[in-house]
Amino acid sequence: MAERMRVSFEELGPTFVKLGQLLATRPDLVPEEYVFEFEKLHDRVQPLSFNVVEEVLKDEFGESLYEKFAFIDKEPLGSASIAQAHKARLKTGEEVVIKVQRPGIIQTINDDLNVLYLLADLLITYMPETRPYNPRGIVDEFFRTLEFETNFVVEANNIRRFQENFAAVEYIKVPKVYLDYTTERVLVMEAIPGIPLTQDGALNQENTDPNEIIRRGLRAYLKMVFEDGIFHGDLHAGNFFIMPNNQIGLIDFGVVGRLNIRTQSAIANMLLALSKEDYERLAYEYVDLAPFTDKVNVDMFAKDLRELIAPYFGLTLKNVNLGKILMKSAGIAASHHLQVPTDLMLFFKSVVSIEGMGRKILNDFDFLQHSIEYAGELAKTQYGPQRIANDMAQVARESKSFFDALPRQLTFFLRKINSPDHTFRLKIGEIIELKRSIESSSNLLFLGIIIAALILSASYIFVHDTREHIAGFPTLSFIGYVTAMTLGMIAFLNYIRKP
Repeated sequence: MAERMRVSFEELGPTFVKLGQLLATRPDLVPEEYVFEFEKLHDRVQPLSFNVVEEVLKDEFGESLYEKFAFIDKEPLGSASIAQAHKARLKTGEEVVIKVQRPGIIQTINDDLNVLYLLADLLITYMPETRPYNPRGIVDEFFRTLEFETNFVVEANNIRRFQENFAAVEYIKVPKVYLDYTTERVLVMEAIPGIPLTQDGALNQENTDPNEIIRRGLRAYLKMVFEDGIFHGDLHAGNFFIMPNNQIGLIDFGVVGRLNIRTQSAIANMLLALSKEDYERLAYEYVDLAPFTDKVNVDMFAKDLRELIAPYFGLTLKNVNLGKILMKSAGIAASHHLQVPTDLMLFFKSVVSIEGMGRKILNDFDFLQHSIEYAGELAKTQYGPQRIANDMAQVARESKSFFDALPRQLTFFLRKINSPDHTFRLKIGEIIELKRSIESSSNLLFLGIIIAALILSASYIFVHDTREHIAGFPTLSFIGYVTAMTLGMIAFLNYIRKP
């Protein structure tokens, strides 16, 4: 069934392919065999002819297109379901890459999303067991992801943010984006002079050391996660460029993850807990991040995490993929009624990609060992004088707001309870259920009295009126019996259908 669904998604087109790719990163939502199949999904699309690309560019820039660009290569650098990329040169001489959106892709996506929303509603209505997985919420998340991916102004702003974050890091190259030439359908950015990690010879350039590439690349990624709070959500080998002298270039910022301070701290604590085999601490990090629920048994959750992770402890990337273990742990969290935040799942997925690149560079690479050092540094900064001062200032500001509003709110509360028409309202789930049961029982009792009265009346008429009018019964007696039988059936159906 999982394979058939994967093949169906491929036949249904780019929207469903991307949905499958999203579900492949959510083992907390779909079974493992479906995750395995959806991981095989790739964008397989025919490149657009240059005439079509040129028409899109002319729609955006008008007849001034070749007043802006001195040259546009007709052969694409790459082609995906949403966009196609071409080399070009500006009139000012800069070498650039133009990313052009496929014509009609927005309408195709919108049509497919309408189908997905319909399917989600059908699942919720006719398969109640799917409701805990929130099918409509999955489609909502998918819609937001595609909305950002298909708006190149958003991607341009993401690039600008990463440029600012890495302005002081000389070995990381984020391409310059040309905002004056960028629209929702066209993105123009600086061409990265390196070689993508997917190509042979990327690591054979001048003064290139694989160990140094690993160290710098991982440090840049951990900086995104723990310092900047915004990280590349699709950092695979095709988006990772190697340049001479151990320089690294990054491209394709359509999908990014954003982490608040609480999630950053939780990730650091998770990594530290894994390094020390502290499964209870790991379980509590999940509990603290997820929306509150009283259904989780933390001891059982920690036990399941131990059974998943302990057999792999101490092994390196040569033997185990930490990212996939983290994603499986999210699936265990979901089985214990915990809703894993989307950005945390995106982080786990990005770890899978990082480890995939690590395997290309070094056969024996331990992501956890390298990241623990950085997580330890973060833990120190969390309790440093500057961080404590900032936290205390935040507490002071929030306390001031609270005490400023307290007299006003207290006055309002006193006026409210002293009002002559004020009543306290108390809602308790068990009392509401008791009220519903009493009302239901009262209705059945009342109906029973009516039925008994009809039967007695009909019997009295049958004894004293010996005339036969309908089926051997007096007319009023027959009507009484039929009405009593009908009401009896109604009462019986209501009784067996009540919750």
